[in-house]
Amino acid sequence: MSSSASTSVAAAGTPGEAVTGEVRRTIDDRWRLSLPSELAPAVVDERDETVIVKERYGCLSLWRADRWQAKFDAGLAIIRQKIAGERLADQASQIQRLGRLASTRASRVRLSGRNRLLLPDGVRDFLGVPAGGEVVVVGAFVTVELWNPEMWVEQLREDMPSFNELFLQLSS
Repeated sequence: MSSSASTSVAAAGTPGEAVTGEVRRTIDDRWRLSLPSELAPAVVDERDETVIVKERYGCLSLWRADRWQAKFDAGLAIIRQKIAGERLADQASQIQRLGRLASTRASRVRLSGRNRLLLPDGVRDFLGVPAGGEVVVVGAFVTVELWNPEMWVEQLREDMPSFNELFLQLSS
């Protein structure tokens, strides 16, 4: 049922700590998923809240709710300033598009006992895994991702050849 999962000791949310690991889990018939105990602390804040974000079809990201909200609010403040300064006056359709995406992109949830996460209706179809199906839970350094297994393999095929180059670019 699971393969290796690892995180650094401070994965509970200390900035700069890498969240890593890859584990397979099954979504139960009530759309609940138990996160590995090694990865769960990285995605919950002091109120046990997590934000589930639609990233790309077949992938959901889990973020600490407090950090997600701070980043979102900061970006929204900049957009509001631009709107107030009429710097986006000719981009009404782009603003509407952004609003639609922002309105449906993230869902706030709480982890229950045993690090169990209930997947909300709005993200289930996007993940593309049925109740009773398997997901791949991946530590992505700054977040935890839930992947449709077929989409995960496809993403690895695309990304793995450039791993060394990316690692060197980010680490130098």
